Amino acid sequence: MICKMNIDKMKCINRSTPLVLCLLALLLSSCDLFGGNNTNIPAKPVKAPANQQVYVAPILGASDITTFDPALAYDTSSLSAVQMVFTGLVQIDDKFQIRPQLAQSWQQTPDGLTWIFHLKPHLKFSDGSPLTSADVIYSIDRALQPATKSTVAPIYLDLIRDSEKLLGGRIQTLINDSLMAPDPNTVVIQTKKRAAYFLAMLTYPCSYVVEKKLIDTFGANFTDHLALGGGAGPFRVLQYTHGKEIDFAPNPNYYHALPQLQRVVFPFYPQAEAAYQAYQNGQVDMTGVPIANFGTDQKRADFHLVPQLWINYYTMNYLVKPFDNINIREAFALAIDKTAIASTVWQGTVIPTNHIVPQGMPGYNATLTGPDGTRTLKGNPDRARALLQKGLRDEGWSSVAQIPPIKLTYATGVSNFDQEVKALIGMWQSILGVTVKADPVDYNTLLDEVTAATGNLQGIAFWGLAWVAEYADPQDWLTRQFDRGAPNNSMNYGQNSSSNASQQQAIQVQLESADANFQENARIQVYQKAEQQLVNDVAWLPMEQVTNVYLLKPYVIGMVDNQQWLTPPDDWANIYIVQHSLG
Repeated sequence: MICKMNIDKMKCINRSTPLVLCLLALLLSSCDLFGGNNTNIPAKPVKAPANQQVYVAPILGASDITTFDPALAYDTSSLSAVQMVFTGLVQIDDKFQIRPQLAQSWQQTPDGLTWIFHLKPHLKFSDGSPLTSADVIYSIDRALQPATKSTVAPIYLDLIRDSEKLLGGRIQTLINDSLMAPDPNTVVIQTKKRAAYFLAMLTYPCSYVVEKKLIDTFGANFTDHLALGGGAGPFRVLQYTHGKEIDFAPNPNYYHALPQLQRVVFPFYPQAEAAYQAYQNGQVDMTGVPIANFGTDQKRADFHLVPQLWINYYTMNYLVKPFDNINIREAFALAIDKTAIASTVWQGTVIPTNHIVPQGMPGYNATLTGPDGTRTLKGNPDRARALLQKGLRDEGWSSVAQIPPIKLTYATGVSNFDQEVKALIGMWQSILGVTVKADPVDYNTLLDEVTAATGNLQGIAFWGLAWVAEYADPQDWLTRQFDRGAPNNSMNYGQNSSSNASQQQAIQVQLESADANFQENARIQVYQKAEQQLVNDVAWLPMEQVTNVYLLKPYVIGMVDNQQWLTPPDDWANIYIVQHSLG
């Protein structure tokens, strides 16, 4: 999902929302529609009548969603709207387990390259038209068609065999190639390699099913006519007023239990502070919490703080001195008091961490340690100084004055990052005696410079980014970041001449092996072992896990704290409003 940082500039808009925008959203406490469990409701709440089953969840920081097309959606606001109306073969639940959605079951061939999905019976679009396997393969093929111009489908559907040929114009369609519908209830998808994470990637909305006749009628503008049909999700569009709000009503043809809410409204609030005030006035049912209000609001009964699958981190170019030296990298990592930064800079709204795979993600390793073999988040100054001296000796340097000038490059525009970098620079100076210069640049410049660091001895040496889960599998956090040839591996992990490069390459091989292993427990063990070595190698220098901080009216029942900000479609059957005083 989807506020994420990606260092492949050509793909940055698809699998990543700029870090600056993400953090601006965080600082404004941007939330979309996901909520949390309520503890301050009456002992015997009474369900409100149907005309009061209305839930108002503001879209913050925007005057409209970017797109309503599942093949194009990448930002949180758009994805929130898309998941109300559209569904796919599989989706994730609140515990990040992959569950059947349009598909009721599936199996693989022994070679792991062919996936056979059996659809639920009697599926329909919201207008009552039948939904069959032909609609599923049409939708996936459409998402990958060059004419659709999707920036997300080439990533999340990349595992489908011959997808690169379709994108490159060498074939006209994947239908009856790697996408087949042998009968109305069966979908067959062939992949280009064994991938245990394929189902997780299919949970991304670009594989969701759209109604062909609506697209044939209205073309790219079909999203302005979703009141006529288009999707098979729990809701249908009642009204979409650009720049104002989206109104949803239950889809009477939904294949699961119908929502209890009779109307859901997404009003647009370009200024998050206005939504916060609207919540106080009883005009919306949830809101983010500005950091300035965190200290007082955290005592409220309607306050929620939920860790997100989002890690802020710094990383170093393994090809550039002094960070081609593992001892110096570890020294920098262990000189940081992450707890102090989380408290003073972020005022307790983030969770300091040593982890690459965040808490709440499948494969999270609760026993992971920092590079010094401990779980402390306060740093290890003595160990840091000793490692720095060892690193200096490795390089033949007699003092820190011989270390080449170091700049820390990061995206400008968020005061908390300015403060964090200032704190880091102070710690490195006081503990290591090393001077680091802050290098704030605009987001696009950062992406350009990070992308250019790949294989570049003259590239930038040190930079800050963030990653947010794209799908519910640790492969997204490990192989996609650190494997040989991975677009995100601009730190050149494994492809360098440092003293432990061969060990790094062995980790890359292990990650690839885990990717293809369908024995879940075994592959998780490999990922966790690899993550520990990546932390020891300071492949990333993780800083904090971001949280979502929000208020939710206690009369909204059934919302489940969701670490990816989205409500799974079947959850809506359990969400309702209880009687309460208005205002």
